[in-house]
Amino acid sequence: MQTRHLSIFFIFVFGALGGLLFGFDTGIISGASSLIESDFSLNVEQTGFITSSVLIGSSIGALSIGSLSDKFGRKRLLLFASILFLMGSGLSMTAAGFVSMVVARIILGFAVGSASALTPAYLAELADAPHRGSLGTMFQLMITLGILLAYVSNLGFLHHNLLGMRDWRWMLGSALIPAAILFVGSLILPESPRFLVEKGKVSEAHDVLRGLRANTDQDPDQELADIQQVANQPKGGLKELFTFARPAVIVAIGLMFLQQLVGINSVIYFLPQVFIKGFGFAESNAIWISVGIGIVNFVCTILAYQIMDRFNRRTILLFGSIVMALAIGTLSVLNFTLSVQSAAIPTMILIAVYIFGFAVSWGPICWLMIGEIFPLNVRGVGNSIGSAANWIGNFIVSQFFLVLLSIFHNNVGGPFAVFTFFAIVSIFFVIYMVPETRGKTLEQIEMEMRNKEDVKQ
Repeated sequence: MQTRHLSIFFIFVFGALGGLLFGFDTGIISGASSLIESDFSLNVEQTGFITSSVLIGSSIGALSIGSLSDKFGRKRLLLFASILFLMGSGLSMTAAGFVSMVVARIILGFAVGSASALTPAYLAELADAPHRGSLGTMFQLMITLGILLAYVSNLGFLHHNLLGMRDWRWMLGSALIPAAILFVGSLILPESPRFLVEKGKVSEAHDVLRGLRANTDQDPDQELADIQQVANQPKGGLKELFTFARPAVIVAIGLMFLQQLVGINSVIYFLPQVFIKGFGFAESNAIWISVGIGIVNFVCTILAYQIMDRFNRRTILLFGSIVMALAIGTLSVLNFTLSVQSAAIPTMILIAVYIFGFAVSWGPICWLMIGEIFPLNVRGVGNSIGSAANWIGNFIVSQFFLVLLSIFHNNVGGPFAVFTFFAIVSIFFVIYMVPETRGKTLEQIEMEMRNKEDVKQ
């Protein structure tokens, strides 16, 4: 009993801290950027590049870490990511100017991208099939908590120059605490039993599974036999990604692109500017709105954690797509037909409904499914491809949202009309492309994929 609780506890802590640092390091810059800009006497382009440089690092980290994790193991690479979090947080806290800040943010981005590619696969491989949904959802839950804590850190340190250091340095440096705990946690956590079997370390895998499955209905011996059966399948190396695993690649890229193209990070990154530019709100009021939205995002993801193992993945995705399309479609129409004053409150309410639709569905499920749908020997690379697609989509939305807002003369109806189109596309993508994975072991999912390819041939 104690062994299992200890193992599950550490999986929880790991998922929490990897996701928390992901959310914190991508969200913290929203409050710190204007302070850094004035302190370093930067122009708007330089400030924008500091913000987006983390996305460059994330794309590189996500793409490069997967093949390394398939070779060296999930645990070892997660330890490496925690060291990058420590380096990036420390360097950004002590940056002396534009160049050193960009270098620090790219290192942080590499850590964030690595965590986003590694954690879903690691959690999926350690979880038992009945609870994989809720355990996988912990990653997204902690991303939302990290974003919320970043907003709180921004408000807490603002105008507090402690020990002779500027407020923004404390904002960025506060990430060192969870990064240090993640480092310690990575030393204690077990290696993935799937990876151990893949590398011929069957007895080690059996020991890990016995600890993880104690006092559950799952038979670790049968699970080990299933893992071995899959591990003994003929290997095609990376060629598998373009043969029988090709549907998984298409689903991963589609899910991750659409998760961003429905516009979620335009809300996370730019909501204060939406209400300042679009509705004439005071800056302090606009920041409090973003904290409120952060709370909605976090609370709704807790709801997702509760329901994830009770309903089919496809059903939840469809529900989220429909809620998002209706909310932001209505928001778009209202902002083109009502006066600015009349549209402000309905816009706030509809954005909260939209966040609810996203947070209970597309937020957690996309990360969960990229950890589920790839075959064992290319799971790391597959997760890298999905995660990189997410960061590229994030970059596109981040770069073009304010441009779209300007094109529509600061009427938020314009950008949200574009996001509504992609929310509608997401409905059809789920219906025609996304497989159901709830309640199936990773080995069952892989064998179904292999059997479909055999039928085609």
